[in-house]
Amino acid sequence: MSQARMQLPSRVQTGELVRARLLVAHPMETGYLQDLNGRTIARNVIRELTCDYGGRQVFRVEPSSGISGNPFFEFFFRAEQTGELLVRWVDDQGLQGQLRQTLQVQPPASRPAS
Repeated sequence: MSQARMQLPSRVQTGELVRARLLVAHPMETGYLQDLNGRTIARNVIRELTCDYGGRQVFRVEPSSGISGNPFFEFFFRAEQTGELLVRWVDDQGLQGQLRQTLQVQPPASRPAS
């Protein structure tokens, strides 16, 4: 199973646009390379990767063999409330992976009266 890391901002307020950066450790074999004995290495790429936030899908990608090994994804979504981000993926061999990370959202700071 592949491993992944996600980077989120340390402080997020309600309504703020959040940038998520995701790195998935996966070889992303294209099916075109050969090993040292001349045998073709079987294709094995991530077929689908999704990210849900608060029960709603905020990111989805269906990568192809044109993406390098250990792919990096960056996407944006609007922070609504504290909740869990759930990233899931499946590759050509049927292996699945997932990453869960909680996003802490704070209410917007009140402005002083003018």
